[in-house]
Amino acid sequence: MGLDYSYEILLPTENVAGALLELTKLAPPTRAVPPLTVTLPGGDELVLPFTSHFESEPVDCSTTGRLQLDTSIMFAVDDVVDKFDSGAARDELGRIQIGYIYLTVRFAPAPHPRFASMGFMAATTGMSLLFEQSESVRTVFTDLAAASGGVCCLLDTESDVLQVCWLNGRPVRDTVPGPRFAHYRDLVASWPGQDE
Repeated sequence: MGLDYSYEILLPTENVAGALLELTKLAPPTRAVPPLTVTLPGGDELVLPFTSHFESEPVDCSTTGRLQLDTSIMFAVDDVVDKFDSGAARDELGRIQIGYIYLTVRFAPAPHPRFASMGFMAATTGMSLLFEQSESVRTVFTDLAAASGGVCCLLDTESDVLQVCWLNGRPVRDTVPGPRFAHYRDLVASWPGQDE
């Protein structure tokens, strides 16, 4: 088995539809598959330029609490991205398409039921290393956290330490465990509204 590094964005559950719409802005401009219709908890229906389990059949996750998508995302080219795929065609903004990136949305995970989790997992070991080393990739995920009202963005490198990339409205470079957060629960306690 290879490395399965991932970025996780934690956001208020009511922000998931907006986050998915923000994500569509990062999708490649051309696609070879039909759009995917998704029904979210609460009944919101979205049409997304991705697949679920590599199919475009409508997905109803209104009662399952979970959504899985196969995404491709456009990234600005830094040295690490260029080394990952130096021959890739660039769009008019100089970005390249990287994918599949597997997205799992959990609408009310047990550790923090008022917040949803959007986990973006790399498909290969090479992509995992790209996630860890590229500032461009980090910026895409922290910008997505910012645009969707995320409270936290983490990089999980399958170690005992999580890297905190975004926290409560600003980019950060922190770890859990670390000097500021001894445990994951301490990080969660720092999110807005935890004393309600």
